Amino acid sequence: MTAPSHAAIQAACEALSAIDPALARAHAAVGVPEWRTHEASFALLARTVVYQLVSTRAADAIWGRVGAFLGEVTPERVLTCDQEGLRACGLSRPKLSHMNTIAAAIADGALNLVRVEAADVDAARAELLAVKGIGPWTADLFLLYAAGKMDAFPHGDAALMEAHRRLGGYETRMTNKAFTAHAESWRPHRGVAAHLLWGWVNDERAKAGIPPA
Repeated sequence: MTAPSHAAIQAACEALSAIDPALARAHAAVGVPEWRTHEASFALLARTVVYQLVSTRAADAIWGRVGAFLGEVTPERVLTCDQEGLRACGLSRPKLSHMNTIAAAIADGALNLVRVEAADVDAARAELLAVKGIGPWTADLFLLYAAGKMDAFPHGDAALMEAHRRLGGYETRMTNKAFTAHAESWRPHRGVAAHLLWGWVNDERAKAGIPPA
């Protein structure tokens, strides 16, 4: 589990604020955002797969059942467990397949998470994306949370796009393609920009008495 230093995040926030008014407003509201961290593990990849394309509430319930069923979410337990029992936790067949593919890649050494954590962001992303079942969003969240890559960026994250729309005062949200292109101006701190926007979203949710996302 790796995270950039407070000083590095602060410097990045200042650089981002100078080039994007929406991020400047987010920084003024939340200060230096707390970096989301997680152990570089199969469990993080599996959890991200579960949370794709479903509501947070539904994903929380499914992930809770998966954890209770397996006891510990490891490649070995996934590969050797009763597959229909695991599917009964609420996993779709594609998600169960992805979970098994990722588990197998880690078990046979094709995917080495220690190597991924230590590699530069492009090499790390390429190794993750080479595994069937790990898409760009899953790879980038892993690189942010587990490897602390300051330029990893979860493309297509609707919460980020909506936060940027509101902070920028835009009437309509950018398309995924347009937002990805806009985020190029944030390099090499796109991951910090994501944390600023997430931080602002959760700050707004707290004001409304809503639990953080």
